[in-house]
Amino acid sequence: MYRITIDRDACDGVFACLVRDDRFVEDDEGLAAIETDDQTAIAATFDDDRRNDAEQAAAACPLDAIQVETVEEDVGAVDAPVTDTEEVQP
Repeated sequence: MYRITIDRDACDGVFACLVRDDRFVEDDEGLAAIETDDQTAIAATFDDDRRNDAEQAAAACPLDAIQVETVEEDVGAVDAPVTDTEEVQP
């Protein structure tokens, strides 16, 4: 298993990742995101044979905004959806 994470503060919308891995998409804010089955995320865990595509996308990013790392199967990593970062006060 491997996890792809996008650092939204580092991403500048160059989109070199989009041509190397079709799971990367442009979101509504003009930044890169990862398309999963049911949402657009900034972090997602995969168990498939496409890790090389993700690593090529990460290597192509001139801002080093994409990380690809191995994760343990039992970690239970949850996809991190793209959300507003504004904190809501109770």
